[in-house]
Amino acid sequence: MPGRFRHAVRVADGPLTHAVRRRLRAAGGQLRSDTGMSTAEYAVGTIAACGFAAVLYKVVTSSAVSSGMQHLIERALHAQF
Repeated sequence: MPGRFRHAVRVADGPLTHAVRRRLRAAGGQLRSDTGMSTAEYAVGTIAACGFAAVLYKVVTSSAVSSGMQHLIERALHAQF
């Protein structure tokens, strides 16, 4: 994107052109900032999410959590209104 701006600025030369050129250089730094995630970062994030899901699945399907959830549901079903 900055390449297109530079080509447009080269067409004319003068005080206004120099001011525009300075503004475009300043904006160019903002345009080139590293925002967002690259493909490698998406891959690492996906692997981390899958690992977390596997750990969470093991915890939720463990006997301690399963019996606790069953006890909680039974208590909720037998609650007095």
